[in-house]
Amino acid sequence: MSEPLLQVINLAKRFEGIVATDNLTLNVVAGELHAVIGPNGAGKTTLIAQLGGQVIPDSGRIRFAGNDITALPIHKRNRLGLARTFQIASLFLDLSVLDNVALAVQAHAGHSFRFWHNAREDPELRQPARAALARVGLAQRADLPASALSHGEHRLLELAVALASQPRMLLLDEPMAGLGPEESAQMVKMLRALKRDLTILLVEHDMEAVFALADRITVLVYGQAIASGTPEAIRASGEVRQAYLGESDQDSAAMH
Repeated sequence: MSEPLLQVINLAKRFEGIVATDNLTLNVVAGELHAVIGPNGAGKTTLIAQLGGQVIPDSGRIRFAGNDITALPIHKRNRLGLARTFQIASLFLDLSVLDNVALAVQAHAGHSFRFWHNAREDPELRQPARAALARVGLAQRADLPASALSHGEHRLLELAVALASQPRMLLLDEPMAGLGPEESAQMVKMLRALKRDLTILLVEHDMEAVFALADRITVLVYGQAIASGTPEAIRASGEVRQAYLGESDQDSAAMH
């Protein structure tokens, strides 16, 4: 059996006595969409921050594509093919939609804009950026300032920024956050298309989206994985339902 694309081995992280990740082990197989769910405060965002390199774990290891990346800087993880989006979109609102993605193309190439002659016209930056925008349905918005986009379009733009580095795996942190029903449906459609080509680890509160998309689901509670399996197995788990007691009625209903 081949090695998983992503391996999380006995990962632990504390913040001033608060256990965010507690001896967590998790595998993500190449080609799957693996969702991580759990009640508020379960440690989901801290997990994805450790995978992306924004937070360094206290102990344990992270392996990606056969490489130990536990202490690797963010840009080196990116070059290995690991790209992350954030719960709150991180964009340059004063720049154009195309410029936002071109910056990501350039960062992945290891260059700085100041080293490029007439960078805004350079096809090595612009063509991959336009391709990424087309992939998320924003090709017609390329020349607008990012500030002119709707919230849902900002989420799609951030996805295009992540895709600009041509990743092997996407780490998605709450891509449905703040989206209305129509925008959520559009995002689910987009992620369903992307999962045909990419491995995806998805942290998400929207249970309807999770069960529509995931091949496997891991449930975190207080930084520990209490269950991991197919959507059907997770839906049937009494321990998982117990973990969601006190969550919203919508979450509870989605688990049944």
